Amino acid sequence: MSRRYRAVAAALLAGTLAVVASGCSGSGDENDSDSASPDKITYVTGFGAYGRDAFAWVAEEKGYFREANLDVTIELGAGTGKNLQALAADKADFVAIDSVGGWITAGQGDFTDFRSILALHQQNLVSIITLEGSDITNPKDLEGKKIAAATNSVNQLLFPAYAKLAGIDESKVEWVNAKPTALGGLLASGQVDALSTFLIGQKGIEKAAAGKKTVVLPYSTYLSDLYGNGVMATTKTLEEKPDMTKRFRDAMLKGLKYSIEHPQESAETLHKAQPAADVTAALGEITLMTPHVGTGATIGTLDKQRVARGIATLQGIGLIGTSLAPEDVVDFDLAPKAS
Repeated sequence: MSRRYRAVAAALLAGTLAVVASGCSGSGDENDSDSASPDKITYVTGFGAYGRDAFAWVAEEKGYFREANLDVTIELGAGTGKNLQALAADKADFVAIDSVGGWITAGQGDFTDFRSILALHQQNLVSIITLEGSDITNPKDLEGKKIAAATNSVNQLLFPAYAKLAGIDESKVEWVNAKPTALGGLLASGQVDALSTFLIGQKGIEKAAAGKKTVVLPYSTYLSDLYGNGVMATTKTLEEKPDMTKRFRDAMLKGLKYSIEHPQESAETLHKAQPAADVTAALGEITLMTPHVGTGATIGTLDKQRVARGIATLQGIGLIGTSLAPEDVVDFDLAPKAS
């Protein structure tokens, strides 16, 4: 090879390497190395700062977000409807909502451009709660009674399905609408016979009733295919930022697992981040929700057949139309899979 040919070849090789190097750095792709600036994310909790949402602050405190190259701002949520509004208005990247409430919203066509990527509770937490000493010990005893629930809540929407399967004559139940914060007081004062609320509120209800013990009748005894809270994102986010979504999902999953394994520490972490959050109440919520989070490889997962059966349940009581499919509410490519 002539000296001149070697010089030209060397120049061409150097130029090629320069182009390759420039194409591999500063590309802005979300798969850049950890040296890239962290992705900024806004996450909205399910409802306020309670034990059920402590895992998000645990993920922050333990550095799980930082390890995933994420800069996460945690904002306090206001329930399924408000949280979905924040998602639709691009005021949040990810939100926690009641999964069933989300399915109903999508099935009724009110807002459809979102999907679940993480199940926080493998079982729905809606329950009937009453005080010990009442004459309510099984579902049939609810006939002729007053039940209080949050206005237009999923608790009331699901009751017809629960009543049918539990053998309750729904027409013999009287509903009392109330704000969520007023429920415990209504039961303690005897203005209602029972509440339809989330079972993780059991300790707070007992506190409002001056320490009286409660009787809990979970809807999940009969509606076992319905999930509880889940983490959602818009279809746009999932399509455009799948890598960021996976990193956030995994960090949240770590926080959830740590939270149920270390409930006292997690309750204290929540209080540290949100001083208004009561440690004892948070500990009670974490402890009560733990059996419903799942175990081992099932934590966080979403099963397609279960989702289909859950949707069929909602269709069977007329809450949604027949066109909703599991893929319309869950991104199964991005949701954790049981191993």
